[in-house]
Amino acid sequence: MKKVLLLFLFISTASFDSQTSYPIKEDAFDVGEWFQFRIHYGLINAGMAELSVHEAIRNNKKVFHAKGRGYTTGMTKFFFKVEDDYQSYFDKQTGKPYQFVRKIDEGGYTKNQEGFFNQSNNTVLVKDYKRKTEKTFQVPDKTQDILSTFYYLRNHPAVDKLKVGESIDIDMFFDEETTKFKLKFIGREDLKTKFGVVPAMIFRPYVQAGRVFKEQESLTVWISDDDNKLPLRIKAELAVGSIKADLEKFKGLKHTFTVKAKP
Repeated sequence: MKKVLLLFLFISTASFDSQTSYPIKEDAFDVGEWFQFRIHYGLINAGMAELSVHEAIRNNKKVFHAKGRGYTTGMTKFFFKVEDDYQSYFDKQTGKPYQFVRKIDEGGYTKNQEGFFNQSNNTVLVKDYKRKTEKTFQVPDKTQDILSTFYYLRNHPAVDKLKVGESIDIDMFFDEETTKFKLKFIGREDLKTKFGVVPAMIFRPYVQAGRVFKEQESLTVWISDDDNKLPLRIKAELAVGSIKADLEKFKGLKHTFTVKAKP
């Protein structure tokens, strides 16, 4: 369950190599955006996940402050309580992260960390308040944190130019290591949602085998095929059954939400 909630905090679109040239486009989001997912395990409402965009000051400039929260609800929290808080501060122009926050409680497993990016020498200083330690890690250029990845890739001008079967990747720093996040474009379809029929792009994300996800896991993501690049549905096939998250509520979208037909 904790892996699924984590997944819904960074479900992403796609990026091409930075050497590829594409025209600049308007941002897919702005301060004030908020949306919520409802997570289902079979017929059970297992939890919720929320993402919101705020504004803050870092390095004497205004930056985006993204907040992600995942938590179990109803009877599920009595069997496995999850309360996760992920935050990221990143540049409004470049999307490069300045700082991340990770405070989690997953069935009694807890972490309380902050990470500080130094973009000039490609390092991340991680302060672990639970263990009372500080460590500095070398990372590749343009590395993102787990939450900034989502917003950085939503803005990429090539996101809706992928051809079916193409795969792309990005470096993401998480849990004191850099992971190669890879995404494969599956195609397009009109997705039935509670808001109506929405044009959607379908992606299959993969992460290098490790403690978070296994590359072999079957994950599918539906993203709105409009200027918002809004996640609509995430589905994870498990050994027994499947877990699905659907967009439940939203507000503050920067662009018109495209719906072909009302329910």
